[in-house]
Amino acid sequence: MKIIYFGTPPFAAEVLKSLIGNGVEVLAIVTKPDRPKGRSGKPAFSAVKEFATKNCPDIPLYQPDKASTLAFEEELRRYGADLFVVVAYGEIMKQRLLDLPKEGSINLHASLLPKYRGAAPIQFALFDGAKETGVTIIRMVLKMDAGDMLAQEKISIPKEMNCAELEEKLCILGGKTLLRVIRKFSHHDSQKKPQDPKEATYVQKIDSSMAEIDWNQDAEDIHNQIRAFSPRPGAWTKVEVGGHLKRLKIFKSAVVQENGTAGSTLSFSKSNWIIGCRNGGLSLLKVQLEGKKRLPIDEFVLAFSSPPKLKY
Repeated sequence: MKIIYFGTPPFAAEVLKSLIGNGVEVLAIVTKPDRPKGRSGKPAFSAVKEFATKNCPDIPLYQPDKASTLAFEEELRRYGADLFVVVAYGEIMKQRLLDLPKEGSINLHASLLPKYRGAAPIQFALFDGAKETGVTIIRMVLKMDAGDMLAQEKISIPKEMNCAELEEKLCILGGKTLLRVIRKFSHHDSQKKPQDPKEATYVQKIDSSMAEIDWNQDAEDIHNQIRAFSPRPGAWTKVEVGGHLKRLKIFKSAVVQENGTAGSTLSFSKSNWIIGCRNGGLSLLKVQLEGKKRLPIDEFVLAFSSPPKLKY
């Protein structure tokens, strides 16, 4: 099966690495253009481009502003690909492009479709406190994440698992599942299963404002928020330090059975900092004060004789 691969972020780069490492014939790679990054504003490669240029420089690499143009479609047509494989590419592709290869186009989506259609399924599964998630391989159609399912695999989500850890697990699972589908495509295509639109849920792109903590929420909900945004962008709250307001990011936490006023310190010692929530308390385990290094809580509290005051 000869494929053209579309993908952009680290998740897509790891899946591409798995496919190439297992002998899948990749005719060309398509990723998004270099984008300005950081304070310098210098253009940065996508993770897929980074991988491709270092590990498979002989495979043609494309970075169109828009993949669904007649000119680019004609460029891809000449490869005579059997299949387009799309993993977090970052563009809604037109049907004529999806239909270009002999066997059409398939997509790896990091959720148990039809749940969590959209751009951030991993984060929102954690945000919602889901006990399981998984990967789904679908036939691509014009409607977002709505195509027939070719394969689906599940994975449980431990209560303490964060976004980076879950993404790593799903990446491995997704790569294996996608490889199986590609190798036995005719079998999986004949067994395809339509999604039930009544069961569909949709998630939006992550916005940094969604990471701000409201201590009037239940401790369990805040804990899930912290997991969902760890390590990026990092759930945060404002604290007063030395008469200045600073942002405190929280990367790891644990729910504890302590009650008190929401947003108040319930315990502050050499080894812990527990904050009250609407229901229960939250023990902070790994934090980062604005302008400082990320620290485990036992190292963070050494710099304070009394707990920083939360402002929210």
